[in-house]
Amino acid sequence: MKNRTNDLTQRNAALVAGIGYLIIFILAIFSNFFVLNNLIISEDAAATVNGILASEGIFRIGIISFVIVAILDVVVAMALYILFKPIYRSLSLLAAWFRLMHAIIFGVAIANLILVVNILNGDPNLTTSVTNEMQIRVMIFLDSFNIGWLIGLVFFGIHLSILGYLIIKSDFIPKILGYLLIAAALGYLVDSFAHFLLADYSNYKAIFLIIVALPGIVGEMSFCLWLLFKGTKISEINLEN
Repeated sequence: MKNRTNDLTQRNAALVAGIGYLIIFILAIFSNFFVLNNLIISEDAAATVNGILASEGIFRIGIISFVIVAILDVVVAMALYILFKPIYRSLSLLAAWFRLMHAIIFGVAIANLILVVNILNGDPNLTTSVTNEMQIRVMIFLDSFNIGWLIGLVFFGIHLSILGYLIIKSDFIPKILGYLLIAAALGYLVDSFAHFLLADYSNYKAIFLIIVALPGIVGEMSFCLWLLFKGTKISEINLEN
């Protein structure tokens, strides 16, 4: 009875993690690529401010989507801990903590986007006049969000590397998924550190985007699909730490 109960708990954890991961994918892609990337022009503060003012509703939806992502990261962290606990309890807990730290740092970063909205709504005459000082403040908060995002991704990359190791050590998940997640982790880490170390990062932005996006999308989406379609069929696991 105990084994069946544990088995059911792991199946439920896999389902929760899979659903959470899928929603995170959808919301993160929407907020990052369809909201921020379309509104923020790093070299042009005036165009950025005007774009946000013209699409403030979309910008707010993007913020809400990011908040949901941060919340779901906590849920997914706990679900993955339950799923991998029978394999290696301490490493599973460590992976969960790194994802939780990512969620916390990301949540703090999101606060900068909320401050942008507050700044742009603080002046009733803002629709006709935007001061240079206000533009500078907006760009500072947007840069702070990006820095927080990158720091958070360092923690997320470490989480993925540990998760990949746990998958490789498991006997119920294809090991290829573990290697793909480790590749994705390296992509996040390389890109994040490159932002901080390379003064001319913008010259290589397209290359680093491929380094992050390709293994990240393939690895994480493959794992997400496994959780949704195979994770709910996990047989009894007799591995003990």
